[in-house]
Amino acid sequence: MLVLRMLLSSTMLPTLIWLVLMLVLFGAEILTVNLTTIWFALGALAAMISSLCGAQVWVQLVWFLVVSVLTLCITKPLVKKYVNNKTHATNADMVIGQTCIVVEPVDNLKSTGSVTVGGKTWTARSEYGDVFAPGERVTAVRIEGVKLIVAAPAYVRR
Repeated sequence: MLVLRMLLSSTMLPTLIWLVLMLVLFGAEILTVNLTTIWFALGALAAMISSLCGAQVWVQLVWFLVVSVLTLCITKPLVKKYVNNKTHATNADMVIGQTCIVVEPVDNLKSTGSVTVGGKTWTARSEYGDVFAPGERVTAVRIEGVKLIVAAPAYVRR
């Protein structure tokens, strides 16, 4: 009971508030695992320490803001660089740059054309308006919607 009375006293109340805020923010960080509240939890820790040292409330708020902003500014670029920085091409993106075989004549004016690449058949259109006959080899340049845009290998920039 004495501990509770001491915690609720006017001198310890800010410390208790910072402690609760810090625990809530660390708890939120653990639940989200997205590095969203860790900086503010560290700011609350700094404010709680300043409260334990007897600092005024405005000094505690300054510590909270300064430490939160500093840790955010210092660690955010590092986190962006090293955490989840690998992008993987989707199945569709993997065909870009691949050699395709024309199955149906590719003719933009007639809105026809299909190619096979990687065992899949795609509706195809020509990048530069060229007409390609069945059996020709073309290179996948990009994807527009569900159509594969192709070009003659000589036109493709690598």
